[in-house]
Amino acid sequence: MSEAVVYKLLAILVIVCLGWGAGRMRWLGAGNDSSDPARVLGNAALYVFIPALLLRTTARLDFDSLPARTLVAYFAPALALLLAVYLWQHRRAAMARVGAAAPGVRALAATFGNTVQLGIPLAAALFDESGLALHIALISVHALLLVSIVTLLTELDLARAAQVDGRTRMGLLATLGTTVRNTLLHPVLLPVLIGLAWNATGVGLHPVVDETLLVLGSAVVPVCLVLIGLSLAYYGVRGHLRGAAAIAAAKLVVLPTLVLLVAHFGFALSGTPLAVLVVMAALPIGSNPLVFAQRYATLQSETTAAIVLSTLAFPAALALWLAVLARMP
Repeated sequence: MSEAVVYKLLAILVIVCLGWGAGRMRWLGAGNDSSDPARVLGNAALYVFIPALLLRTTARLDFDSLPARTLVAYFAPALALLLAVYLWQHRRAAMARVGAAAPGVRALAATFGNTVQLGIPLAAALFDESGLALHIALISVHALLLVSIVTLLTELDLARAAQVDGRTRMGLLATLGTTVRNTLLHPVLLPVLIGLAWNATGVGLHPVVDETLLVLGSAVVPVCLVLIGLSLAYYGVRGHLRGAAAIAAAKLVVLPTLVLLVAHFGFALSGTPLAVLVVMAALPIGSNPLVFAQRYATLQSETTAAIVLSTLAFPAALALWLAVLARMP
């Protein structure tokens, strides 16, 4: 592993520790039900910073330059794992007595990687310019696709749960209508749709708008890393390590295995393109699943623990996958 990547990993852990220290010292508040700093910071990320980043990304995205075949080779197995985890957790949710959003949170955590703050310097260190360009192309649709699908599934689960527990009495059409409305107005999906619509006009963003979105979007990484530390301090991880370890293993081992098999044997990819896809799949869990968990007040402790565990285990996982790739024809 290159020195730059090691420094990036250490920087991530230091910022998380700073967030944990701020939480332990209660600098941002006591963390009671009426004033939860982790939730406030999570809402700031969800409603302000992440939408700005997604809106700018989609409005500027050049669809003609995206390598469609390679994107399918990555996202087909990623979506298959996401749906498999979702369906598996959906069957267990009733017995485990967790919230209706729990299957979606776990499915997103098992597939959503730290593709920007860790992935970009790693790709730059390991691959040539074409490899880095491919990694960035994958990033451009990574959050848009995974988060949008999980949002739709989770909102449908919440609408069904509301119907079952008697809070509302809705027919099938009303349930679907509620799901569609809540999904379209979701703070993650709505800016994506606006950005795509603006992209279709071909007008481009005004420099002032572009700079505003750029500044807001640049806050996503530090805010979310501090949020991880705060969540560790306020929620703890006791009793959640087993579930967190399973999710971390799915992200570090299962997803890259599926991507390797599909990309190499299904799409005949090899060399740098294959390595870029496998390494991206093996990245530790990103911060977006925690923001998602915060929105639905579900599995915050488990998700936080999974992010930390996967980040700590990532150097060993990366060494394993690089050794496997070195043996590939």
